[in-house]
Amino acid sequence: MFAVLNTGGKQYKVSQGDLIKVEKLQSDVGDMVTLSQILMVGEGPDVEVGSPYVANCEVTCEVVSQGKGAKIIVFKKRRRKNYRRKNGHRQRFTEVKITEITKK
Repeated sequence: MFAVLNTGGKQYKVSQGDLIKVEKLQSDVGDMVTLSQILMVGEGPDVEVGSPYVANCEVTCEVVSQGKGAKIIVFKKRRRKNYRRKNGHRQRFTEVKITEITKK
């Protein structure tokens, strides 16, 4: 069974046992998190699409780790104006393991 879920403004296609990195969730390592914004759920030819979300469906995840992504350099420059700005950014993420997809 697979599900397409929405979290952090992004969509992920997941199945049971998958490890995914999502935008930072306010949970500790080892906590169980329930995601209820499910856009699509199905198995084989039997697929249910929500409008916008599938009713009575949720995905249960276990928080594996919290971390930061790779550093991204943001550099702005205006030619011939002596204008230069350099900033760095590391996006925070939460790595979760999909434990269960339930459809009631």
